[in-house]
Amino acid sequence: MTNPGHLAETDAAELKEIRAACPHLDATARHVRDFADMMRDLRGEELPAWMDRVLADDLPALHSLVNGMRRVLDAVTAGLSTHWSSGQVEGQVTRAKLLKRVGFGRANLDLLRRRILHSQ
Repeated sequence: MTNPGHLAETDAAELKEIRAACPHLDATARHVRDFADMMRDLRGEELPAWMDRVLADDLPALHSLVNGMRRVLDAVTAGLSTHWSSGQVEGQVTRAKLLKRVGFGRANLDLLRRRILHSQ
């Protein structure tokens, strides 16, 4: 997952050989790198063009990803365009689910509520 520009010289040469030996791997790596750049730089407006480039290649696994993205295109574009994150909310939901699982079958809703409020 290291940026190819930050690889050691021997690692960069090895990566170049591997990608030259397998065109499918080279195309996949190129598409993944482009997507990572879109995520890092918040360039969601480039998503449709990226999806078209992926579909133009013979990469069934990435085609499946693109088809899934097309179903929720507005949400994916917003996620790639804004700096907002739901990470904090997801963490709280995960914590509440853990507390619920720990008390499964032994605690009612009132006790679960108290445990969630007191565990903060």
